[in-house]
Amino acid sequence: MKTTLLTALLALALVGTAQAHENHGAPAKPGDPTAEASTPLAKPKRDPQKYFTDSELYTQDGRKVRFYSDVLKGRTVVMNTIYTNCADACPIITQAMNAVRAKLGPAFGKDVFFITLSTDPVRDTPQLMKQYAAKQSADVPGWLFLTGKKADIERVLKRIGQWSEVAESHSTQLIAWNFKTDRGRKMIPNMPPEAMAAQIMLLADGEGLLPLPSIESARPN
Repeated sequence: MKTTLLTALLALALVGTAQAHENHGAPAKPGDPTAEASTPLAKPKRDPQKYFTDSELYTQDGRKVRFYSDVLKGRTVVMNTIYTNCADACPIITQAMNAVRAKLGPAFGKDVFFITLSTDPVRDTPQLMKQYAAKQSADVPGWLFLTGKKADIERVLKRIGQWSEVAESHSTQLIAWNFKTDRGRKMIPNMPPEAMAAQIMLLADGEGLLPLPSIESARPN
C-alpha cells in the first residue's frame, strides 16, 4: 500500500513540476511527443560516433570520458538532463529514475546504464554533480553524471535533442536508446517505474516496440 501511494504521489508531483520545468506549463499540442508517455525515436542514418561526437566530458568523479566511445557505444542507456541548483523537478525526476533502477534489478549497470547531463556546465563542476548524485542516492556504479566545457555540453545536448538556451527550461523527458540496434524511445518520467523498466528491457533485448520514423525528423541538424 505504501509503495502504491508513493508511486501515485510521485506521479502527481511530476506532472506539476515537469510542466513548470518544460515550456513553462504550456499545454501540449496535438501530436506533441511530450503528451505521450513513450515516443519512438529514429534509427540513425549517419555514423553514430560522428553524429553524437566524442566530445570530452567529465564524470562526477572527475574522470575524462569521450561521449560516444566511452559512454554510449554498444550500450543501452537512459539519458536525462538536470542542473544541480534545481530544487523541484530535477530531484523528483532523479528519484523516479532511482525507482526504475530498482525495478531493473541486476540488469542495471550490466545491460542498462543511466546518464545524467548538466544543462548548467558553467556552474556544475564534477564535484557539484557528485554532491547532487550522492544526495539523491544516485552516485552508484552504472550511473554517470556528466558535465564539461560549455561548448562541449551544448554540442552533446543538441545532438540528443535536449539543449535549451536557459538551463532552467531544459526538457524533463528521458531518452532510452540501444546503441547496438540504434533504436530508442522518449519517455516521460511519471510513467509507473515497472512500465518504464519493462520498456527499457525490451529495448535492451533488441525488441522494436514500434516502427521508428526517419532520423531526420527526430534530430536537430
